[in-house]
Amino acid sequence: MTLRVHLKPAFGKLRLDAIGPKQIEAYKATKVAARKTPKTINNHLTVLRKLLHVAAEWGKLKSIPPIRWMKVPQPEFDFLTFEESDRLIAATEPSWRAMIVVALRAGLRLGELCALRWDDVDLVAGRLLVRQSVARGIVGTPKNGRMREIPLSAFTVEALKAHRRGKAKLVFAQHGRMNKKDECKWPLRRACRNAGLREVGWHALRHTFASQLAMKGVPLGSIQELLGHSTIEMTMRYAHLSPEVGRAAVSLLDGQGTYKAHGPELAPKAS
Repeated sequence: MTLRVHLKPAFGKLRLDAIGPKQIEAYKATKVAARKTPKTINNHLTVLRKLLHVAAEWGKLKSIPPIRWMKVPQPEFDFLTFEESDRLIAATEPSWRAMIVVALRAGLRLGELCALRWDDVDLVAGRLLVRQSVARGIVGTPKNGRMREIPLSAFTVEALKAHRRGKAKLVFAQHGRMNKKDECKWPLRRACRNAGLREVGWHALRHTFASQLAMKGVPLGSIQELLGHSTIEMTMRYAHLSPEVGRAAVSLLDGQGTYKAHGPELAPKAS
């Protein structure tokens, strides 16, 4: 719909190399005048950038014009504490437990969880590759079109080992077929109720993964890579959860030490 209704009427008659910053800014101004929200306009620009990126890959375009994104207020999001996460896992039905563990400990989107294949999981090396996702019943690439690799914790590996059955192709499937998104909400709701928690959706589990990493002092750049965010701005919503990281880094100016991913590692004082 975005391509047919919005982008094609605006850019369809232009040569690819004629689409530049001026034309893109004019498109944004038109959509603002039409009272489209900044988020909606950014969604349009994301589709446009993807099309231009493909054209460049095919040799039809020498360079991709820069795109200035609309400023969008960061939406509020919910996430679980460490203790709430443990309660949720313990209260989940066995057949769904591994899926919730992977959502909490690897941060996959629901579409990525549903489309995850055993071929993309290496339990020996302790990692998985996010190569595909499902949206509206169609399996394609992940949201930003990029594959990403996620290391798995020992707990997550054990949960997946316990979950594996036979020679199924999909990691999380019901009766041999891919889970539908509408089906996935009920097991999570039951788990929340059994754990005595407020009702949360699958995306809150992804937020939980990122939020808990930030609270543990993991740099936002690393969180961005693990989540598969296309820009660091998307990851900055978690910055307020890691105030100790900046404080630890600045404290190095007052003494000895070397910055590490989880804060300063002070050199031993001379005796």
